Amino acid sequence: MESYIISKEIIKPSSPTPHHLKTYKLSLIDQLSLDNCYGFLLFYPKVDKNISDHLKKSLSKALTIFYPFAGRVQDDFLIDCDDSGVSFVEAHVAINMSEVLRKPEMNILEILLPCNPNKMVSTTRVNFAFQLNYFDCGGAAICVSLRHVIADGSALANFLKTWAAIARGSSVDNIKDVIFDCASIFPPNELATNVMRNTNEKRRSINCITKRFTFDGTKIAALREKIKSKYKLYCPTRFEIVTALIWGALISMARQSGDAASPLMVIPLNVRKRMNPPIPQQCIGNVIYWVAGNWLDNEEIDYSSLANKIHQLVEMVNDDDVRKYYNGDGLANQLSKESEEFINDATKLNVFSVSSLCGLPFYEADFGWGKPTWASIYLKTNNVASLVDSSDGKGVEAWVGLSKKDMAKFERDLGILTCSSFDPIAIHAQSKL
Repeated sequence: MESYIISKEIIKPSSPTPHHLKTYKLSLIDQLSLDNCYGFLLFYPKVDKNISDHLKKSLSKALTIFYPFAGRVQDDFLIDCDDSGVSFVEAHVAINMSEVLRKPEMNILEILLPCNPNKMVSTTRVNFAFQLNYFDCGGAAICVSLRHVIADGSALANFLKTWAAIARGSSVDNIKDVIFDCASIFPPNELATNVMRNTNEKRRSINCITKRFTFDGTKIAALREKIKSKYKLYCPTRFEIVTALIWGALISMARQSGDAASPLMVIPLNVRKRMNPPIPQQCIGNVIYWVAGNWLDNEEIDYSSLANKIHQLVEMVNDDDVRKYYNGDGLANQLSKESEEFINDATKLNVFSVSSLCGLPFYEADFGWGKPTWASIYLKTNNVASLVDSSDGKGVEAWVGLSKKDMAKFERDLGILTCSSFDPIAIHAQSKL
C-alpha cells in the first residue's frame, strides 16, 4: 500500500492558554501507564471536498479546551502547556478504502498513522498527532497518535466526540469538566516512571505479533444465554464473555505446555464513576485501576465460571480500593523493593492484560459527513488484548498481542476457533461502502 504525504503543519489552540494554567501535573496513574503512543483510526466512506481547513479550524478550537494535548511532557511529572501545538498531516493513499477494510492488519494500519507507535517517545515529541488520509474511492480516514501518559481510551473517545461536535457547529462554551486535577488525589511517584519505562522496553518485543479476532454478536448472545441459565441473577457483558474466551485459551495453552501456573488475568478499569465524589467522565488523563484474577490449576476451564469470575473482580471495585492502592504503602513498596520482579512478571505470558474500549463514543464522531463506518485501535504490545466495538455495535473486535509462537497456539484454540473469526474483517463496515 502506497501513501504520499501532501502536507504537514502544526495546529495550535485558537486562543492562548492563560498563564495560571500553563502547568498541568501528571498523576501517579499517568506515570504507571505505558509511555508510548497508541493509535486510533476512524474510517468514513464519503467525505466533503476540501475538508482539511474545516478540520484544522475545529481542531484548533478543541485544543483551547484540551490545552494539555497541545503542550509537551516535562520531567515525567508535568505537562508544559505552552501551546506548542499538535501535528496535522495530510496524505493520499493510492487504493480504495475497501481494500483496507477487507482484511486490516497492524502493518497496514500503521502506514495511516502520523507517528510510529513502536518508537520511544521523547520530551520534544508532540503529545498528539493527526493524519487525514484520502482514498481513491472518495473516502477518508482520520487517524490519531496519542501519548498514553496524558490520556486513556475514555479521554480519547470524548476528545474525538467533542472535536466532531465543534466541527458541526457546537459552542466551546458548552463543553466543561475536561480538565481535572487527578494529581491531587493520586500524587506522582518518582520510582513509577523508571519501572514503567523498563517495562515498556520489554513489552515492545520484536517477536510480538498482533491479530484481530472478531466475536460476532450472535455468538456472544448465545454464550450470554448459556451463562444466564447457570447464574440466574447474572447477565454477563460482552467484555466479560470475550475476556473469558481469551483467558480460557491462555489457560489451556499454559496447561498444554506444562507451565506450573495458569496466566494471571489483569484488567484495567475506568474508575471515574466509581470514585466518591465521581471524577468527570470526560476528563483527560488516565483514571484507571487494575484488578487481577487467577485460575486454580485443578479447575476445569469453564467459560461460564470464568466470565463470572471476571464479573466479580470488576464489580467489587470501589473508591476505597482505588485510594488505598495508589496512596497506601503497598504500591510504593512494590515499586521500590521489587521493581525488577515487577517488570519481569509484567512481561511474561503468566501475566496477560485485557483492556476494553467497548461502549465508548468512537462511533459518534460525526464531523459533518456522517458517523464512521469503522473504528479501530492500534496498539502492538506483547501479552495485551484491546477490545473495541464492532461496527454493528453488537459484536466485539479483539486485537490480541502475543509472541509468534504463542499466537500460533492461540488461534488454534477450540474456543477461539468456535466463537471468533480472524480472516474476515469489518463485514458490516464493508457493506456500507
